[in-house]
Amino acid sequence: MENYHIKDLNLAEGGRRRMDWAAREMPVLTSLEERFRKERPFEGIRMAACMHVTTETANLMRTLQAGGADIVLTASNPLSTQDDVAAALVAQYEIPVFAVKGEDDATYYKNLRAALDHKPHVTMDDGADLVSTLHKERRDLLPGVIGGTEETTTGVIRLRAMAVDNALEFPIIAVNDAMTKHFFDNRYGTGQSTVDGIVRATNILLAGKTFVVAGYGWCGRGLASRARGMGANVIVTEIDPVVALEAVMDGYRVMPMIEAAAIGDIFVTVTGDLNVIDKHHFAAMKDGALVANSGHFNVEINIPALDAMSVEKRLVRPFVEAYELPDGRTIHILGEGRLINLAAAEGHPASVMDMSFANQALSAEYLIKNRASMANKVYAVPEAIDREIARLKLESMKVRIDTLTEEQVRYLNSWEEGT
Repeated sequence: MENYHIKDLNLAEGGRRRMDWAAREMPVLTSLEERFRKERPFEGIRMAACMHVTTETANLMRTLQAGGADIVLTASNPLSTQDDVAAALVAQYEIPVFAVKGEDDATYYKNLRAALDHKPHVTMDDGADLVSTLHKERRDLLPGVIGGTEETTTGVIRLRAMAVDNALEFPIIAVNDAMTKHFFDNRYGTGQSTVDGIVRATNILLAGKTFVVAGYGWCGRGLASRARGMGANVIVTEIDPVVALEAVMDGYRVMPMIEAAAIGDIFVTVTGDLNVIDKHHFAAMKDGALVANSGHFNVEINIPALDAMSVEKRLVRPFVEAYELPDGRTIHILGEGRLINLAAAEGHPASVMDMSFANQALSAEYLIKNRASMANKVYAVPEAIDREIARLKLESMKVRIDTLTEEQVRYLNSWEEGT
């Protein structure tokens, strides 16, 4: 293979070992790989995936390849690539990968365009950069696209905006909205891996710290829970009154970010929006504050504003930059404001990505089978797929559940019987 862009092919053996380790925690995907190898549902299908290049993603690529897919992979974030995994996919599975950890923005988009040169029938996205670039720069490829899948909240927001503007040229399945994705990946995966990234980057003790979570969606819920479990005093900031009320009822302090800015020790954004932490928040922060992001893009933190406010910036630890303000205060940005769980750690545990990536694989299969009846809009993952993934996961965990009797089914579907 010559058509790829990775750091070092000699890292491949270490990457393969880590892929195999992750696969032990991914029994649902393993069962799909076995079925796909027999049925070959992706025979003749070209796929382009823009995703975090991790051990878990590599196992998804291996599963799709087993089903006959001709697939290429590019990174969905400049800091999330695991270089040994990229090497393993190229050297041992002959899957072209275009990703190097720490690549600049120009290289990131060059690699993304290289993936589009594969002329995909199916796209797999993590943030909608691939689909957006395809629509803006490679419209010549659109007639050949069957459909795509989207992994993240941020990407689904962007794609729904495209659909509202009648700009979306093929159907998308919102994997992020599957119950077996956001209930588990967003909550348990983001919660644990974000704390892991912060601790690896800083080696600080969370107990006793004031930990500010911006956004109380599924990611925020999980992060707040894990931070509290480590002994932190958790504050939640929100814009939705119903969600804010839920955070209050869950036992957290809720207040505007400008109030939290003055008392927080650690700040993490998980909203998917722009400038959630802005210039006036930095101006109010304590000396030594730590600021991180676990939403998809680094725009959640207004780093250019902080840079303009500062008299000096220096790297004090890997993934920790200190910005010194004119009054002597220092504010620390972790992982360049990018996904801290992937910049400084290894991302979500494999066991939750098992369900998320099973959704990806089965949604791609559904797209191919049902394209003729699908419009150019964003679809939810079919409930049957969601429930099948949950069933397979429970089965792999040796957990059994009850089933309704015929009498119970009749009762639930009738209206005649009352008190």
